[in-house]
Amino acid sequence: MSNWNPGGQPPQGPQPYQPQPPQPYPPQPYMPPQPYMPPQPQPPYPGPPVPPPGGPITRLRRRIGPIHTARRVFTPSRPGIVSDPEVARMRKIRTLVGVGAFLWMSYAYKLAPKLSDAADEQVDKSWTSALVLAAILPVVVGVLYGLATPAARRDLLRRAGRCFGAIVAMMAAASVFPIIVLSGFFEGQEPLVEGHFTVTKGLILAVTLFILFWVTPFVVWGVGLAVQHVFRTADIHETVPPLLIMALAWGMALIDMFTGAHEGVPTVIRYVFILGAPLSVTAVGLWELHRLRVHYGLGMRGLLMR
Repeated sequence: MSNWNPGGQPPQGPQPYQPQPPQPYPPQPYMPPQPYMPPQPQPPYPGPPVPPPGGPITRLRRRIGPIHTARRVFTPSRPGIVSDPEVARMRKIRTLVGVGAFLWMSYAYKLAPKLSDAADEQVDKSWTSALVLAAILPVVVGVLYGLATPAARRDLLRRAGRCFGAIVAMMAAASVFPIIVLSGFFEGQEPLVEGHFTVTKGLILAVTLFILFWVTPFVVWGVGLAVQHVFRTADIHETVPPLLIMALAWGMALIDMFTGAHEGVPTVIRYVFILGAPLSVTAVGLWELHRLRVHYGLGMRGLLMR
């Protein structure tokens, strides 16, 4: 009881909220108890197709084969690296067009007696490009080290270590040929098909097979991958390969101009061919930098890790 309600009765009048009678749940059918089932793992998200495991020979070839080894050594593999399929396709098209133009010019103007000689010259040019890249890469890394923030220098050196590892692998594989020649390993030896089979003949046969079927494919395939991926400098930053490849193209063009390359070709065609390579490489490189900045947000500040 209170002065506000002496009778102790609830106030009269309409109630804003009327209590509702309880509603019984509808009858449910009887369900017997179910045994406990542990949670099942969910299927993973769909990813890129995985090649079948194959037999033991296939697995061994993928592990220690020369071409698969070259791909692992000279292809960038940093976690989170950006790989644009459109840029990769354009690089292949530009490379095929450049090689085709070189072979046509060599054949049309009799720069090489045979088409195989022109192909050998193209391989030598690719090897020269790989050597030039190997020479300038330490300079580029040193400049980046000086411009990067102190906190990012250790990470820069860690990423650049993979590039230097690719260079060391290429030089070590290529040095097998001069070492074999200078050491006189095959000199003074009895032909393998004559006389009795000896331990020395077995060693010579093993070394010969190793050079022909492992070292040679590794070097040839590795030179192409090293030039294509610029000694996997994308492990440092995605903008490094287009910048380096543009500088390399103009440097090789200057070398061709001052050394009198492609003599015997009309002057106009000679200069068109010499300048066409760096101009096309520059166009593709600038387009790649544009795509990295617009589609992936990767620019020069990321290269300097600022």
